[in-house]
Amino acid sequence: MNRREWLAFALGAAPIALAKTPQFIPAIDTHIHLFDPRRPQGVPWPPKDDSVLYQPALPSQYRTVTAGLGIVGAIEVECSPWFEDNQWVLDIAEHDSIIVGTIGNLDPSQVDFGYRFERLHRNPLFLGIRHGNLWERSLAEGLSNPQIISNLKLVAASGLAMDTANPDPPLLAAVVRLTDQIASLRVVIDHLPQLEPPQDMIARTALQASLRELGKRPQVYVKVSEVLHPVGGQVHYDLEYYRSRLDEIWDTFGPDRLIYGSDWPNSDHSAPLRQELKIVQDYIHSKGAAATERFFWKNSIAAYRWIKRSPDQPTSGVY
Repeated sequence: MNRREWLAFALGAAPIALAKTPQFIPAIDTHIHLFDPRRPQGVPWPPKDDSVLYQPALPSQYRTVTAGLGIVGAIEVECSPWFEDNQWVLDIAEHDSIIVGTIGNLDPSQVDFGYRFERLHRNPLFLGIRHGNLWERSLAEGLSNPQIISNLKLVAASGLAMDTANPDPPLLAAVVRLTDQIASLRVVIDHLPQLEPPQDMIARTALQASLRELGKRPQVYVKVSEVLHPVGGQVHYDLEYYRSRLDEIWDTFGPDRLIYGSDWPNSDHSAPLRQELKIVQDYIHSKGAAATERFFWKNSIAAYRWIKRSPDQPTSGVY
């Protein structure tokens, strides 16, 4: 009998049950951005008038904001359209093992895409490309372009992934058509929690049909990122406000296809990473330890096939 139990016994009370310590489950953050406005050439994003973001966002800052949170690795998603910045990120990542990979910003409509892709693909930290609604590109409008389909087939044949960018109903419908054409392409849909369903019932029904179809496709993954986001100019900070949307995503894609992403530092517009992560943890922990483990790191290996770089990062031999 320990001292706490002895005191309870001496006072005539029942022994006090000690709370179980939750199992530690490490996390891989699959969506962060790196940039440094201090570079001589500057940066194309974020803009100078963004007082929240216009400052260095580097692995050292990321380590500081995630200290003690259990995040042991991150995948950078390139936010610059400048081809040379893909290499800049790879060079930065080489010197900090918390970065387990990067998703490059390459335009698959360009005739030299293959050369640029293969040049980056030589580096094992290069995990794929991002294409969608970004930098005046549109996946929905580009699917009729044979050059884009050919280049995305190259991505699939190389075993790499394609992230979407900033989902809306046309983009999700396009992902259905894209995966009809290239069934072997692993696609990761980013920021789905921030997509508010359209008010128009026809558009909402079409969106729901796209999501149901994507939910049937095992090569399509979804990032639970941008959970906290402005709605009508206001950000809500309680889980209950977002629960029904998260339930819908969970029910559609299940425990094997959802992965965690913070969208740091862009997420700082809504809340500090620590606060955003707490909301996501509270929701996912209710699904049980096995589902939590899949969500926070196992599914990210299946989606991206990143490689362990430091002893605290988990590994799985199964894709």
